[in-house]
Amino acid sequence: MFDRNNRPEPFKNKVWLSSPTMHGEELEYVKEAYETNWMSTVGKNINEVERIICENIGCKYAVALSAGTAALHLAMKLAGLNLYGQPATGHGSLEGRKVFASDMTFDATVNPIVYEGGIPVFIDTERDTWNMDPVALEKAFEIYPEVRLVVMAHLYGTPGKIDELKAVCDKHGAIIIEDAAESLGATYNGIQTGTFGKYNCISFNGNKIITGSAGGMLLTDSEEAANKVRKWSTQARENAAWYQHEELGYNYRMSNVIAGVVRGQLPHLQEHIDQKRAIYERYKEGLKDLPVKMNPYDEKKSVPNFWLSCIIIDEDAMCKQVRGERDVCYVKEAGKTCPTEILEAIASINAEGRPIWKPMHMQPIYRMNPFITRNGNGRAMTNAYIEGSAVDVGMDIFERGLCLPSDNKMTTEEQTKIIEIIHRCFC
Repeated sequence: MFDRNNRPEPFKNKVWLSSPTMHGEELEYVKEAYETNWMSTVGKNINEVERIICENIGCKYAVALSAGTAALHLAMKLAGLNLYGQPATGHGSLEGRKVFASDMTFDATVNPIVYEGGIPVFIDTERDTWNMDPVALEKAFEIYPEVRLVVMAHLYGTPGKIDELKAVCDKHGAIIIEDAAESLGATYNGIQTGTFGKYNCISFNGNKIITGSAGGMLLTDSEEAANKVRKWSTQARENAAWYQHEELGYNYRMSNVIAGVVRGQLPHLQEHIDQKRAIYERYKEGLKDLPVKMNPYDEKKSVPNFWLSCIIIDEDAMCKQVRGERDVCYVKEAGKTCPTEILEAIASINAEGRPIWKPMHMQPIYRMNPFITRNGNGRAMTNAYIEGSAVDVGMDIFERGLCLPSDNKMTTEEQTKIIEIIHRCFC
């Protein structure tokens, strides 16, 4: 029997949620950029990472940018042009238009909609993969039939129900932008994520499975779209001997130095995925006797990259927990626990966990935006229950779920101690 209050000694070195794993080749490519003096947004490293990503993922064009968020922003700009034509000078082409978006995600998925003047409409989550619910998406089109753009993310490296989501979008003539920032290397029906939308985005942020410390890419099969993004990302300079600008541009191109880090990382993608999967499987085995479940995926159709391992606590094993906007409190109960207690316990041994992404419809900045569940307008039904199950699935996962330390440099012994501390929380 574990003693809830008798915790193991803290780790001497912190175990992170997900930190960069470097191999040495990265430094050689950075050194090459330095020695050849290609330190700006042009150079061999950029050309190579774009080529390698196209070959590995299966898209025709990749444009290396300063961040995944920059890629998403320019994807919104492309989609607006594709759907609604040339925008008025100085205004986003999505101006005043609604866009359907994943609800349970990081706000970088959603903010670029607003950059371009659009209005995010949040689509609730399904329980099978913790991604956008195709049933809720169909309901959203019933309520807002004029919408022609859907932005979907793959949470924590797990592909969503792509076949079903695409079928709904095709039925209503909608374009998909795929936010594959967290799912590089994951596959659905044997096809890489980042290829299912008209415009797709990946990230090389410092905590991603492949990192450049920063950076991202826009992926597409359209040469015209790729060329537009290359132009926009370098301040939309026209082909003239002087600095000529006829449309709005951005300073979004990836640095050749950052690209050197990414170039050195990419050969290790499958290695990182294998390490992350081993972490997921050890948690699954070590926690199998507790009233928790791992973040789920469709084993028949998808292979996640297992970027983050997460758990959700069974409803009847939850102690009382109340969250405000910035504070939280809970009441300890024998045999029960909550995400806050587990995260505090993990932190007490010098390891890093994290709450599940707080759904976008619960964020103060987006509290007035529409939110659609499979039962209709979620704003009218938040906290309601139908036939014993929560209407607001995203809120429920947020309340009962948490992300566990998933760093691929974590040792088996360190993970065993983390599993032990989770057991103690249920004593």
